[in-house]
Amino acid sequence: MSAAITANDLAVLMQWDTPTICNALEEIVPERRGYGFTTTHLFSLDPDLPPICGFARTATIRAAAPSDESAAEMAAKRAAYYEYVATAPSPTIVVIQDIDPQPGIGAFWGEVQTNIHKGLGVLGAVTNGSFRDVPDSARGFNLIGGKVGPSHAFVHLVDIDCQVTVHGLTANTNDIIHADQHGAVLIPPSAVRQIPATIDLISRREAIILETAKSPNFTVEKLKTAMGQMQDIH
Repeated sequence: MSAAITANDLAVLMQWDTPTICNALEEIVPERRGYGFTTTHLFSLDPDLPPICGFARTATIRAAAPSDESAAEMAAKRAAYYEYVATAPSPTIVVIQDIDPQPGIGAFWGEVQTNIHKGLGVLGAVTNGSFRDVPDSARGFNLIGGKVGPSHAFVHLVDIDCQVTVHGLTANTNDIIHADQHGAVLIPPSAVRQIPATIDLISRREAIILETAKSPNFTVEKLKTAMGQMQDIH
């Protein structure tokens, strides 16, 4: 499904923020207007970073209590997880769901994990869990999470390569995710190449309204005229 979509296709979409991508999707796939994106505020590791777009790598974690697995089993799962994350296609975005009743007790993300994942070609991550080591995390790694916390507690992987849901965003392996400080949205593969032209159309329509609103002596009548002109742009 996503095999036909290339890294270059995704790179094009990184020039726009996630709200703009959502605007385009409302036009291209109107049935998706009410879902497919995060619906709760997520904290950004670095709000100044540009948007990212990549193929999803998914996992679930817990942190409130120790794992039932042995140390050897946990090490093997962690190794399998890294192999999965590094598998093509790329670039990738990791989407991790903390499935504890109270997510974020322990942080999976911090200095070590952000650097490992960045080294494996991951652009960033989306999680309902917590992250820590804010000053020491990898620069340029675009991470948004449910909270900031001090400890990793008993954090451990539960499942990898699985369906996850993070505050309304449901994702599976190789789903296409766009994210920035505003949140994240899933992009259907069929919509990827339609987005640039759709954004151009929306931008030209919005420009009429914005220019009018910012003009001297702005009135409701001028707004009505601009709204009529906007409808003529196809």
